[in-house]
Amino acid sequence: MSTADTLVSPETERARAWFDSLRDRIVAEFERLEEEAPADLYPGEPGRFELKPWIREAGGGGVMGFLRGRFFEKCGVHISLVHGTFSEEMARTMPHIGEDRRFTATGISLIAHMTNPRVPAVHMNTRYIATTKGWFGGGADLTPTLDEQRSQEADDARLFHATFQAACDTYDPAWYPDFKDRCDKYFYLPHRKEPRGVGGIFYDHHDSGDWERDFAFTRDVGEAFLNVYPKIARHRMDEPWTEADRQEQLVRRGRYVEFNLLYDRGTMFGLKTGGNIESILSSMPPLTAWP
Repeated sequence: MSTADTLVSPETERARAWFDSLRDRIVAEFERLEEEAPADLYPGEPGRFELKPWIREAGGGGVMGFLRGRFFEKCGVHISLVHGTFSEEMARTMPHIGEDRRFTATGISLIAHMTNPRVPAVHMNTRYIATTKGWFGGGADLTPTLDEQRSQEADDARLFHATFQAACDTYDPAWYPDFKDRCDKYFYLPHRKEPRGVGGIFYDHHDSGDWERDFAFTRDVGEAFLNVYPKIARHRMDEPWTEADRQEQLVRRGRYVEFNLLYDRGTMFGLKTGGNIESILSSMPPLTAWP
């Protein structure tokens, strides 16, 4: 690990370059989906991503990517590399931190809220954080907005889980059940006693002692997402929906807001480390309803 003031090591730079390249491929694929969406269900011109650089006053920055289209009602794909010094409050929540509270964090974060209630919302992020040690984290989870799809036995959920299980099993068959369980427990609304969606995988503080292997796994998580979500979106793209479906979607989005503002650690990390507010809160859906 570098002893430079910001701890921006070669490993951090390699991770950032991967997140940048994954962003570019996701942007291209999502724009293809915008173009493919049938005009009778999704009128108007296909949307395009707007990329907006930002600078963090305390060190680093990133690029926000926003798509407000006809198939993607609201989508954010953001990359960042920030560095600085954790506050004493934040340092107490992070492993491997003693007197040296310097850190770097780089990652990609994605959230897609779809126009069609029959196309599930999706979230994915992967990251690399370094203090005096470095670790990877992230995962992906699927959030159908119609009750008929909100089961881990439903078709979309089974495909989503199978794809991430294959990515995990390449490295260790014990990882998928562990990371699935972590996801189920993390994306849960205690005050409503219900899950946010149908899960996926979630891992954090992932440091096996083999940095190259851990980095390869995190890349494979990104590849799994890029493989599976466009398949689900294309499969559901041509399905019509009703006004009742739309209202059910808006209520389910309200649950999404509740989770992100009350429980999401990534939101808290971004806010408490001086991240970009527009990027951090871009996970909020464009329209919601509470019954």
